Amino acid sequence: MTQSDDNKISEDRREALRYALAIGSGAALTSAIASPAAAQGSGDTTLDRIRANKVMRIAVLPGELPYFNKDLASGTWSGMCIEMANDIAKILDVKLEYTESTYGNSILDLQSNKIDVGFALNPTPQRALVVGFCGSVFNHPFGAMLKKGMQARTWADIDKPEVKIAVDAGSANETVARRFAPHATIKSLPSRDQVMLEMSSGRVDCVVNALVLGLTAIAKNPNLGTYKILQSPSVAIPSSMAVRRELDKNWRDFLSVWVDYNRGIGQMREWFIKGLALSGVKPEDVPVEVNI
Repeated sequence: MTQSDDNKISEDRREALRYALAIGSGAALTSAIASPAAAQGSGDTTLDRIRANKVMRIAVLPGELPYFNKDLASGTWSGMCIEMANDIAKILDVKLEYTESTYGNSILDLQSNKIDVGFALNPTPQRALVVGFCGSVFNHPFGAMLKKGMQARTWADIDKPEVKIAVDAGSANETVARRFAPHATIKSLPSRDQVMLEMSSGRVDCVVNALVLGLTAIAKNPNLGTYKILQSPSVAIPSSMAVRRELDKNWRDFLSVWVDYNRGIGQMREWFIKGLALSGVKPEDVPVEVNI
């Protein structure tokens, strides 16, 4: 056995011991969370820094209901993701620090160490190359806003040349529409506002979009029609939380357990519906098919 082999074995043993001491049991993890002073020794991981500094930094996205909402008068933030962040901060006994951002910039903010966690992000393969994800908060289903009197249950029902569909260019909505309704007449428009204008003016029959976008738009303007999650197939993209990539996985693993637990007890759905209510969406308007 060479000297380099000895060094590697010793390093492996040190790593195994460090990992065992950090998360060797539920009791050990609970003790670690409750005792931030014990984590200040290394200070080189996200969870260590959060507990040592007593601050958790998050990205907040103005106007992105039901996830984020800022009261312009008071500067107070609310929404589903703020409820989530407050609960995590309470467990860790830390305060929240906000950085205003966007969905795309949240990834960059993580990479540049401006924030500790990004909320409401879709875990695409490209993103997974540069950040870590903490399980699925919920699967965000896709469907269509249908003009009044129009009926549709499946993608085949709108996949017809005579059906005019509006989507915002370059979005996941356009990708889904072109994949599952390729035979429809699809109008690709520069912005969501223009899409809604086409719908409200009656120039299109429906708008393909994700559940949240559809429900909040109709809550603001009921004359747009109704929203329906389309089936055969069921189309949904996970909404997740992202963290900075690092060798130590304690922060990611803790958040993954937190997500699973709160989904299991129904807390995620409660926060989701509460966030939607800020847009005027009533609990009974949320389709029962939504699995949160």
